[in-house]
Amino acid sequence: MVKDLPLGEITLRKYEKPYDSSKRELVRKVCLSLGLLQPGDSRDIVVDMLMILEDARLGKKWLNSFEIRDLVEELRKKNSLEARGLAESNIRRQLKRLRDSMLVDKQENKYRISEFAPLSELFEMKIEKFLIPQTIERIKEYLGKLDN
Repeated sequence: MVKDLPLGEITLRKYEKPYDSSKRELVRKVCLSLGLLQPGDSRDIVVDMLMILEDARLGKKWLNSFEIRDLVEELRKKNSLEARGLAESNIRRQLKRLRDSMLVDKQENKYRISEFAPLSELFEMKIEKFLIPQTIERIKEYLGKLDN
């Protein structure tokens, strides 16, 4: 039996314009827009992780998973959010998802926003200009084969 395993996967969602949103709400909408978070999902630890990594990007700092967990815990307490999802295994799983989305790099068990680049630049370079065209081209190949 052959399993249908995708070579790549992307989810994109469109939301309202970002008017007067807080930084956390902006990062949350980015996570929702890129499929890193599902609508209505209360397990939103990835939002705080991306916020921590974005803050570290500004200082060009690499962080290990323990530092990320501790900073996320502080941030969630500061914002009166539940401390759920802080298990090391979940932190590593979310970091892998961020790496798979091409937003985060790992080197010697430390993480950073890829190349310390702004997220808008990463989206344009790695998703808009690289992943989406390849995905569309492959879908067209399947459609063309179906037409023949």
